Amino acid sequence: MESVLIVDDDKPTLEAMSDALNSQGYEVISQSSGKEALKVIREKRFDVVLTDLKMPDVDGMEILKAAKDMDPHVQVILITAHGSVDKAVEAMRAGAVDFIEKPVKSLNGLRGKVKKAIEKQIQSLRQQNIDLQNQNMILQSQNVVLQQQINERFGFSNIIGSSKPMHDIFNQLRLIAPTKANVLIYGETGTGKELIARAIHSNSPRKDKPFIPINCAAISSSLLESELFGHEKGSFTGAIKQRQGAFELADNGTLLLDEVSEMSYETQAKFLRVVENQQFMRLGGTTKIAVDVRIISSTNRNLIEEVKSGRFREDLYYRLKVVTINIPPLWQRKEDIPLLVNAFLQEFSEKNDKNVKSIDKEALDKLINYDWSGNIRELRNCIESMIVMAQSDRLEISDLPLNIRGINISATKLIDKPNMSIDEIEKEAIKKALDVTNGNKTQAAELLKMGLRTLHRKIQKYKLM
Repeated sequence: MESVLIVDDDKPTLEAMSDALNSQGYEVISQSSGKEALKVIREKRFDVVLTDLKMPDVDGMEILKAAKDMDPHVQVILITAHGSVDKAVEAMRAGAVDFIEKPVKSLNGLRGKVKKAIEKQIQSLRQQNIDLQNQNMILQSQNVVLQQQINERFGFSNIIGSSKPMHDIFNQLRLIAPTKANVLIYGETGTGKELIARAIHSNSPRKDKPFIPINCAAISSSLLESELFGHEKGSFTGAIKQRQGAFELADNGTLLLDEVSEMSYETQAKFLRVVENQQFMRLGGTTKIAVDVRIISSTNRNLIEEVKSGRFREDLYYRLKVVTINIPPLWQRKEDIPLLVNAFLQEFSEKNDKNVKSIDKEALDKLINYDWSGNIRELRNCIESMIVMAQSDRLEISDLPLNIRGINISATKLIDKPNMSIDEIEKEAIKKALDVTNGNKTQAAELLKMGLRTLHRKIQKYKLM
């Protein structure tokens, strides 16, 4: 049912118009006060509003504006006394659809104008729906194109970067991924070597098969062979049942040897035979097992130097480095830091149920200009820590860790009074550290090179808080 609001301080006219429109089946609400009409407009949606232009408290122009503000598609008809037609024309320029002169001589004419206004309103809404549908189609199309552009320029299987070094890596990945070639990935700790390896696997014909990572630095030499080749029950103390190794688990898929330079020389020889023949035996086993495994290796060391020093087999080195990828440290791709920061903002806000949406320019500039010796891993941990501790929806320079802010004051520099006792020096140092960090105990402990529990004890001891 179409709804109509009538506003007129002349009660006989108000009643006559209400009766005339009620008879047409409209839902009619009448108000003789402009102020009351404004309240109704804020609470209920109307298809048509008829309002007197001149009223003692709130005039028709205010009613027009309020109605349009609440619903741009509402149709407003002005009721105006003879002699104020110019004002009605001005109102039409402001959005009114029509006007009726007072006194209202023809109720049929009133009904006709309201019917015409409702038809116009229906047409307007229908056009809005068409426009929205077209807009949604355009947005969907734009989103597809945008996603393609993002994947092309800024990411490859969740890798983020638009810098020249990363653009070169993306080009390498596109060429390498579809092949069977073994890959050697160089990069400092924290640059994302495993992410690159997973990108190669995820964009290869093996993507639906297992990706098995093994960290050679995290497993002792005595256990690494078991991890790689598996073992039979009873093959050594503690081998209580048969166990498949990484090669079996990665059959038809990809095996990542992270920090391959940490593999012992003896294990390297056994590993080389498997790489060459794609066959192996479990520890304690007598049956050869054939596999089809692509090998990706990664290291933060110069393997050529390792070969020269006799710590790494030259023949294995050339087997592993059919293709080489060099991941630049973060300080060599600073233009990627804003992209990484925005990605981490979204990730860790969702993960930690926080509403952090942005970071101010001053704080971002500090992040861009920091050296990031720990690379992306350090940046990632930094952003998560900031988000966890954030007290607003925007990260600011005060949220940054002290070392990134450039605050690196030793405890001795916090003291400027001679002839103080040890306790007095310690108390003064803690007071100033808390002052510098705005009362943040974690940052104060970091500044003082003191454990957080110890700091809490000292604060209680000296009754500082």
